Amino acid sequence: MISSKEISDAVSDMANKINREFSDKNPLFISVLNGAFIFSADLIRLLSFPCNISFVKLASYAGINSTEKVKELIGFNEEIKERTIIILEDIVDTGHTIESSRQKLKDMGAGEIYVATLLFKPNALKSGKRPDFVGLEIPNDFIVGYGLDYNGYGRNLPHIYKIEN
Repeated sequence: MISSKEISDAVSDMANKINREFSDKNPLFISVLNGAFIFSADLIRLLSFPCNISFVKLASYAGINSTEKVKELIGFNEEIKERTIIILEDIVDTGHTIESSRQKLKDMGAGEIYVATLLFKPNALKSGKRPDFVGLEIPNDFIVGYGLDYNGYGRNLPHIYKIEN
């Protein structure tokens, strides 16, 4: 569905935008595991300014279906009071995970909060707003590869594939 070249170009374009907009803000990047680990690593290496990265592990899927409930498996542990935060996500579909994360960060005293996602499914969005930085918009298909999985498999694939029912 999406080649590794298309992915690389999207990540590079996003890095260029973030470099222009945040080089003087000392942002803290928060990568949402497990899916965003490859995207986060590729993006962070393209940033040309000093920055911090931390990781959280959240779960909201069972198989191919969203549970619409977000479980925090590894939580937010960084000092974020008044910091500029950029949440890194592999994919935003329903928006539940991002909205839950935004609220948690607001409650912890974060300054500005932004969302950067490799993939966005605009037709699946149910809560919240469009992410601030979007690599690629895609249809509401279930996909694997480049960090995204199906029951734990497929994260290592260099391209993104659509799962056929």
